[in-house]
Amino acid sequence: MKGDDRMMISLYSAATGMLAQQFKLDTISNNLANVDTSGYKKVRAEFEDLIYQHAKSSGAPIVGGSVTPTGLYVGLGTRVSASTRIFTMGTLEYTGNSLDMAITGDGFFQVQLPDGRIAYTRDGSFKLDSEGRLVTSNGYFLVPNITIPQNATSITITEDGNVVVELSDGTTQTVGTITLVRFVNPSGLKSIGNNLFVQTGASGEPIEGTAGQDGFGAIRQNYLEKSNVDVVKEMVGMITAQRAYELNSRAIMTADDMLRTLTTIKR
Repeated sequence: MKGDDRMMISLYSAATGMLAQQFKLDTISNNLANVDTSGYKKVRAEFEDLIYQHAKSSGAPIVGGSVTPTGLYVGLGTRVSASTRIFTMGTLEYTGNSLDMAITGDGFFQVQLPDGRIAYTRDGSFKLDSEGRLVTSNGYFLVPNITIPQNATSITITEDGNVVVELSDGTTQTVGTITLVRFVNPSGLKSIGNNLFVQTGASGEPIEGTAGQDGFGAIRQNYLEKSNVDVVKEMVGMITAQRAYELNSRAIMTADDMLRTLTTIKR
């Protein structure tokens, strides 16, 4: 490779580093923006190095029957390889609201979108619509559908998902059971906003089961799961991204100065 070719490689490699750190900063900013979003799961940006230009390969035969112990190559930079959502559990916050629910372990609530599709969420801040049905803040029905009678005076949700109401006449009634689903690869779910995920080919098929049994988390009434974003770690990541961005910017300026010197010599 000629000297000016190597300068161009350093320019482009540093540029890929700046783009990668910009993406990381965007990811961190979104995590911090959702630090108080119920059921939010943080996202981690992952990177991989690009292909290499090989001027000499390691292991190539040389005179005397030996081989070269190391190669001669230069990398072409980096790129974003994935955005991985981390499904560790967030802390629980007591709300005292009988319709608030948190899952202490693995599992998702199921909700029905307006187009009939089923979406999945860890946000258990449910409400009642005008007909007494459990819905999300956006009005999406909980699946299975649960309807609270108008003469209900209290609501109890057990750890295994049974919804029991006390009626005005003093009797109790089980009005339904909330089931949970889990996935082989929850990181493969697609985020669609509104604290919702939908199934993809990477996530696998939903596995439905009873809360508190067969690996599913239990349901805790009167609690909400908070975001699992660690503000301190995100701030450290932000500083690291900023410094890496500055270093790549410095590399571009240095390569530009060297290239300017090289072109001056040629004149």
